[in-house]
Amino acid sequence: MHILVVDDEKAQRDLLAGFLRNKGYTVSIAASGKEAIDRNVTTGFDLAILDLKMPELDGIETIERMKEIDPETYFVVLTGYGTVESAVRAMKRGAYDYLNKPLNLDELELIIERIQGEQIMHQELEMLRAAVEDEFKFDSFIADSPKMREMLSVISRIARSDSNILLLGESGTGKDLVARLIHSASSRKNNRFIAISCAALPETLLESEFFGYERGAFSGAEKKRIGKFEFAHKGTLFLDEVGDIPISTQVKLLRVLQEFTFERLGGNMSIKVDVRLITATNQDLQEKIAQGTFREDLFYRLNVITIRLPALRERREDIKLLAEYFVEKFSKKCGRDIESISRSAIDKLVRYNWPGNVRELENVMERAVVLSRSAHISENDIPLEGDTKRRKTIHESLADVEKNHIAEILDQTNWNLSETAARLGIHRNTLRMKIKSYGIKRKTQ
Repeated sequence: MHILVVDDEKAQRDLLAGFLRNKGYTVSIAASGKEAIDRNVTTGFDLAILDLKMPELDGIETIERMKEIDPETYFVVLTGYGTVESAVRAMKRGAYDYLNKPLNLDELELIIERIQGEQIMHQELEMLRAAVEDEFKFDSFIADSPKMREMLSVISRIARSDSNILLLGESGTGKDLVARLIHSASSRKNNRFIAISCAALPETLLESEFFGYERGAFSGAEKKRIGKFEFAHKGTLFLDEVGDIPISTQVKLLRVLQEFTFERLGGNMSIKVDVRLITATNQDLQEKIAQGTFREDLFYRLNVITIRLPALRERREDIKLLAEYFVEKFSKKCGRDIESISRSAIDKLVRYNWPGNVRELENVMERAVVLSRSAHISENDIPLEGDTKRRKTIHESLADVEKNHIAEILDQTNWNLSETAARLGIHRNTLRMKIKSYGIKRKTQ
């Protein structure tokens, strides 16, 4: 949890910040409401604790301005003697709670724990909502080529079983989408679909991500955390890049698949789970077994049913359909009115070998939508490998286009980061990063 402490009195500010840091929280400080608002543009805070009486901008006005930027921030106000009415007013404007000075730090800690509980609940609801929105139906899955139709036929036969599935294919072929498709066609579709990228997490974090931990299990474990296996109970767990799981964690994963039980890190209570496991990799697991970096017994547990995803160059019949789908998608996202893709542009797309597969095609079509000067995408709007000079120019132009587009949407939403991020189709933290990296400044009123 990232907490912002806002107080014009340095002694009070330092005391509160020190207490919170000792409790394991990430803490930033601001000496005024204006400084807090400026920080909130580029940094997301889970909670802001602020004094009600400050010069220039008081606590209530600061809350209102910060909520315009990020409505998901929680606020706790600090009040002096005789200002309870103002604290109640602050709560009506969006504060979660208030505390009288001198502060009772134990009471503050309880309030923060309640806020953390609410945030976890909201995260779970968002994950469920995202799972529903990302659900795939067979008739809307873009697959016109014989190889993809054959793959869908296999999925329709195995989706309702509980057998473990191993998805094999090059990077960018859509293994995560196929995993979601299998889940949405299974008897578990009304329960959670949880995805983990095993390559994105260091070995020290992967085990706790799988199994969770008890409070005090290691330095920094301030509270109990539920792991993804437990969270996916009765649903589907998708492990992407399973070939990158270290040997030590492979042993524990094998035990879960054999006994359907595990213990959280630092705990001794066995937890029983019912999870359908789908794994994916672009690596040769047989070769890794020969090298001693992947357990053979785990491989046979994962490899009950294997589905091989064809590379995009092996399903060229789908390229036109995919390109048109991405043009429609990014036209809506970017506010463009792109009507068509020229015949020569389609021919160029079909001839290309696509080493990055569908993911590369998606990126190419997004760039084409953003940079096209007309309502029709031409061959010149689609730089591919080999167009080095042209591609460099396009890349530089895309950065400028993206910066200007973000600035324009920020102005339209009056710098409401949540609304801007939603319209751009990105996360608020990604938006903050782009604002900071591009040096985008709010226009003075």
